[in-house]
Amino acid sequence: MDKRHQFLKAEIADRLYERLQEVNRSFESKIDLGNRFAAFLPTSERDHYSSAHLEGSSLPVATASVDLIVTNLNLHWINDLPGLLVQIKNALRPDGLFLGTMFGGQTLHELRHALIAAESEICGGANARVIPFADVKDLGSLLQRAGFALPVTDVDTLTLTYEHPLDLLKELRGMGETNALKARPRHFWRRDVLMRACDIYQQKFSQPDGRIAATFEVMYLSGWHPHESQQKPLKRGSGDINLADALKAGKPPKQ
Repeated sequence: MDKRHQFLKAEIADRLYERLQEVNRSFESKIDLGNRFAAFLPTSERDHYSSAHLEGSSLPVATASVDLIVTNLNLHWINDLPGLLVQIKNALRPDGLFLGTMFGGQTLHELRHALIAAESEICGGANARVIPFADVKDLGSLLQRAGFALPVTDVDTLTLTYEHPLDLLKELRGMGETNALKARPRHFWRRDVLMRACDIYQQKFSQPDGRIAATFEVMYLSGWHPHESQQKPLKRGSGDINLADALKAGKPPKQ
């Protein structure tokens, strides 16, 4: 990956680090999974993280061996995300924390639209040119299914602008975020299709200053390895107030 194109990873790593600073807990052993987080931290923090490479959907970390696992913009590349989340949970010690980011479903929707429209118009059909991304509604369920306690997911949406769609494509290649679908077409874009896609992109998604917009939806995930000290939801039926009675109490009296 070209260092000239790492500003987005650096920005998201910074936001993730801010969230970590809000956790009132110290962690002895820390892993940067995928090596896209610690490199962007203050120098005094970088050496506190060990690095671990993702090997497909396999996690090379021993069971119950680490207190904190952080991964930045790696998870959307994983074929078996539910399986990897289970491995992450198992690698954490009790009361260990997982924090991660990944691109969400609205990421590059402008580019996807322009490419599909251009290829359909010229070739009579379209190939998948942008990888599919997960929806934030699914991630909380995945964290729960993986066995995490206190799972939390939320979303940031960033809009970047470029002078031309080709500048965006160059940026994506420099970031290492080109299409990795197994079923992707193996040939290069036809020049006429690419130029038409650029025209469509500029027509539909130009800003008032003429620059084109590109959406990056960033989803944040967090969850804890279960521990008896953690907060737990009340058991069903253990409340003192009946919901129906509470709703009735909140209604204004009939006139």
